[in-house]
Amino acid sequence: MDIKEDSFSDLMLKESFFLLIKPVDTFYSNTSIKNSFLKELESLVKLGLKNIEISWSNNENWLNFVSEIKIKFPKINLGSASIVNKQSIEDSLKIGLNFSMMKFWDKDLFNYANSKNYLLIPGIKNLRDLEEAINLNCKIIKIYPIKSKDSSIDLLNFKNINFIAAGGLSINEVKTYKSLGYKAIVIGDKAIINKKFDPKIFEWLKNN
Repeated sequence: MDIKEDSFSDLMLKESFFLLIKPVDTFYSNTSIKNSFLKELESLVKLGLKNIEISWSNNENWLNFVSEIKIKFPKINLGSASIVNKQSIEDSLKIGLNFSMMKFWDKDLFNYANSKNYLLIPGIKNLRDLEEAINLNCKIIKIYPIKSKDSSIDLLNFKNINFIAAGGLSINEVKTYKSLGYKAIVIGDKAIINKKFDPKIFEWLKNN
């Protein structure tokens, strides 16, 4: 495991979830919504939030917004999500992000990120793709969507891999998935309730 994967794995052990943020296009132009979002995010970071990823979007606003978060919260393990092409990797490298997560398995994209010495975590749901990723020396793997995971994938058979569960999960499910052998989960759609962060995320951070 290289240094990037090592330090990333350490962060996963310190905190059991990734907060996935999916800004809609109108978000960028609405200053009051953006400011209130950043204020809430700051409260979560003060409580100890460590891992944030932001869905990649092919526009200048995305680059500016993610750069702003990186400057505002320099100690955060910040990454991009829903990586689908080389441009999304180049954008992530331009900002200096720590990692990216693919939506699905794409061998060529994984190799491209490797050639740039950049940590790209694949999204995988079937055994064939999982074995191909492991053959390419991939040590951190997101199982996505977790609800349609291939039943032939048994985490116990892959002791050296750090698994992350993703797809429709909430903060309430951290314990369940940890007990199943996952190092962390991704909380995306269920992180936001009525345009605010789920209050249970604040509670979880206070208590852990």
